[in-house]
Amino acid sequence: MEKALTRVRSFSISQKAKQEISSIGEDLTSFSNTVEEKARWVFNKLKGKPQKSLPELLRDYNLPPGLFPRNITCYEFDESKAKLIVYLPSVCEVSFKDSSVLRYATRVKAILLRGKLTGIEGMKTKVLMWVKVTSIAVESYKSDKVCFTAGVKKSRPKDQYEMPKDAVKVEEF
Repeated sequence: MEKALTRVRSFSISQKAKQEISSIGEDLTSFSNTVEEKARWVFNKLKGKPQKSLPELLRDYNLPPGLFPRNITCYEFDESKAKLIVYLPSVCEVSFKDSSVLRYATRVKAILLRGKLTGIEGMKTKVLMWVKVTSIAVESYKSDKVCFTAGVKKSRPKDQYEMPKDAVKVEEF
């Protein structure tokens, strides 16, 4: 009987140990991602030219500054290739006053051109179900609409995206 209890206890302890080790592995993975993202940010700072905030960059390209949440970790922009990568600390979503919702992966990639983001990877919107956003465009400088392409084109009021909002962490992209 005592041997049976010892086996049950050791099985229970080994299960808890596996859970703890798994948890530590996940923490180290997320920590290394955070360190990598911070290292990119520091490297960009050391290049000599100060990096604009993401809202400023979007405004310079005639896009509303609130297309991404306030809590981004950092971003990279290769002007020669127009390649934008935005890093977020976790999968998250933002709800807007017009009832639209955008969901973001931990890394969003896109091509940033004057008045549009194309080839977007890592962003979804809710249109009956979650659909990948492939492009975002503002038709002209004075336009009051932002056009989201997510299977179909959907115009939304530009003023909804004028200020970056806080995001809510969600479980899955």
